Amino acid sequence: MDLPGSDMDVMFVDDGVNVIQIKRNIKHPVQRTEVFMETDTDHPGFTRLRLVAGGKRANNFVSNECIVNTQTGQYLSTTKFVNHIKQKNQQNTFSTHGPCLSPTNQTIDIASCLKSKYLPYQAMPWILRYRRQWPPNAIIDRIINYGCLLVPIGPRIMANCNLLWRISFSVAEKQLVHSFNFTQVLCYGLLKLTLKRIVNTNDDVKDLLCSYFLKTALFWVSEEVDIDSFQIPKLFICFSLCINKLISWVNNCYCPNYFIPEHNMFLGKINKYNNNSLLCVLSTIKYSGISGLMQNLFHSYPCKKSCYPPYSETSEQSILMLDFLIYRISHRLTNGSGMCGRMGQILQKKYKLLKDIESIQNSESFSFVIGVCKFHYATISQQAAQLLPSANTNYNIRTSYHRHLHDGLQRDAVTGWLLYASFYYVTEQYNGTLRLTEHILSILPDMVKLGQDYYSEPDIDNYRHRVHSSMSLNAKMTKAVVDEVMYVRHSSLIPKELELEVEDEYFMVSPIIMAHCLRFLCYHHIGDIFNRQQELRQLFLPRYMPINMLSYTYTLYGVCCEIFGAKDAAFHCYDDALQCANFICTSAEKRKSRLLHI
Repeated sequence: MDLPGSDMDVMFVDDGVNVIQIKRNIKHPVQRTEVFMETDTDHPGFTRLRLVAGGKRANNFVSNECIVNTQTGQYLSTTKFVNHIKQKNQQNTFSTHGPCLSPTNQTIDIASCLKSKYLPYQAMPWILRYRRQWPPNAIIDRIINYGCLLVPIGPRIMANCNLLWRISFSVAEKQLVHSFNFTQVLCYGLLKLTLKRIVNTNDDVKDLLCSYFLKTALFWVSEEVDIDSFQIPKLFICFSLCINKLISWVNNCYCPNYFIPEHNMFLGKINKYNNNSLLCVLSTIKYSGISGLMQNLFHSYPCKKSCYPPYSETSEQSILMLDFLIYRISHRLTNGSGMCGRMGQILQKKYKLLKDIESIQNSESFSFVIGVCKFHYATISQQAAQLLPSANTNYNIRTSYHRHLHDGLQRDAVTGWLLYASFYYVTEQYNGTLRLTEHILSILPDMVKLGQDYYSEPDIDNYRHRVHSSMSLNAKMTKAVVDEVMYVRHSSLIPKELELEVEDEYFMVSPIIMAHCLRFLCYHHIGDIFNRQQELRQLFLPRYMPINMLSYTYTLYGVCCEIFGAKDAAFHCYDDALQCANFICTSAEKRKSRLLHI
């Protein structure tokens, strides 16, 4: 749901820890850390994790510092677990938000958790529960096969409880939401808008309800009624059923978890001392009818000038909102993850992804979805090109390079051309690199940047003047959108002077910086001392740089200074790269150490 104020939730799972429910399932010799789920009957929805065996395999999050010794055994502590992760990421400025870590801008919640391959015993009745047609049996089977997650936070009503872990069904809930029909999705959106624009504008009840309670109500209603009830003409009836469900729960101060009904999610939040005010608000919503709801949601809502208006009055505005949704979330979908393993194996996975995307694209009729498919196809093509053997190998390999690089041009206005410029550089066609980078630098100003959390009105106005509504998504992106260029791990397209930067991880850099870097390297190789010095000066011109790019940029500066012969300047660049608050470039430490030993 792309609503104003929405944030991004990310969960990392430590696969070095095996969570078991039956001790005899442990396989010897023990490779992974084994912990046993101890059900807590006093706190449904929570469990203790007792250490059974320590494995040889390294864990991402769990260490001896996370263990608490008790009279009944050794247990994983939620508090120590979160603090340990925070300590491991001390180069980043994170604050603790429940079980999550959040950066200073509060746009993302990052939770580290453990995974059980099995649903907990407490959730077994959910599998056999009587229901109408929803959820479908295929979704139920998928949820059973996945299991559940364990999140490091205890019950809200217990202070300083560091041994109880919350059982999370977030992956299961994602499967359920993805099985919604269109009316269910609209109903969920209507409930979220009601919470934001009606309930939470009342100071007496603000923050008593959360969107998770609304989603839970929709789950229960969807299961209890005939799925044919969820049709567009009956949208308000479906909405009213959910409001009635909430009223009943608030009246009883009891919100049953969808998977474990014995878990009252209102505990510590809604009680007999504060539920009456909330009941009044919900009852008013119920009895105001559809006209009252629309009045409260839209017409009486303060119309602030914003790039995300409450509702779209024009087709152009709707298209713009859709475009910028993709631009905002693009980085979450196309980062450098999934690059572990042998190069040949990774390349085969990329080819499979390309076939899958092509299949989806061919089965789609909605032009915008086709455009999104093309964007992902271009992104994977850029990565696939970098996983090929040396471009000087043979004719067939060079043909593959050109095919993937050509497909990669459809991603945005510059990254595809920059990778083409890199191809010319690694094949020693320096004049071709200089011509392409000159073109890139001429079109870069005033472009819309992919992956921003927020786009201002000037950003959107500038975009509107560059494109028109009849253009396809890809045509607009290749004309008005820019992104950082990403070199994957062991990229065959990165200049040999920067191979150390992709030895352990991917390398991302601003297109303007990379363009000047390639020009610097070209002039260095052809012996043009004057222009080489000019490009080095261009690299050091002051310009805005996203915080996640700083460490990579300082490292690249250092490499160019080192090539130029300015060893002291290079050392300071590497040192600056290591002092950045976020996303430290791992090669900076290696390069700094090498300079110290020269």
